[in-house]
Amino acid sequence: MEQMNYQLELDKIIAEILQKGRVPTLLMHSCCAPCSSYCLSYLAEYFQITILYYNPNISLKEEYDKRVCEQIRLIRELPVKYPVSFVEGNYEPERFFEMSEGLEKEPEGGIRCFQCYEMRQRETAAYAKKHGFDYFTTTLSVSPHKNAQKLNEIGLALEREYGVPYLVSDFKKRNGYLKSIEYSKEYGLYRQNYCGCVFSKKE
Repeated sequence: MEQMNYQLELDKIIAEILQKGRVPTLLMHSCCAPCSSYCLSYLAEYFQITILYYNPNISLKEEYDKRVCEQIRLIRELPVKYPVSFVEGNYEPERFFEMSEGLEKEPEGGIRCFQCYEMRQRETAAYAKKHGFDYFTTTLSVSPHKNAQKLNEIGLALEREYGVPYLVSDFKKRNGYLKSIEYSKEYGLYRQNYCGCVFSKKE
């Protein structure tokens, strides 16, 4: 797929939404509260957002639970135009390890990560279809360590498969990542220094 300016594409979608004068529903996969902070503050101006917290890659249950609590707290405390809802997916670390079999030695940011993106985005697409959301997306592109091109390729492929529009994004643009750090400081969010899986922790 040829490189696209995903931020400009998102601008066009938002402009169309404003022109129609409606507030569509958006199911947003979130990896953690810090990454979701900027995405929520930005998109809750235009969408009714439900956060889907589905992250089987997080290896320790204590770490997983801590991130869930911080996500819920942020949703409760962050002032937004349209209220944000929260859904917790199943915690299925066995699915992540099954998916990672044979890819243990792959470097961070490689094929194992891409398959992890797909697993989490697929769960989001399936939930969005089942519950009638207008769009689905993920917060993952806010991180400079995540491949926005690959995330959007996967999202658009899932759009074709599930029939739910994927909201393209590159949330790190327009200082999104830096703003997420500022929100983390402002709200005292627990900010981990690895994605959550055993492989990223090792590196």
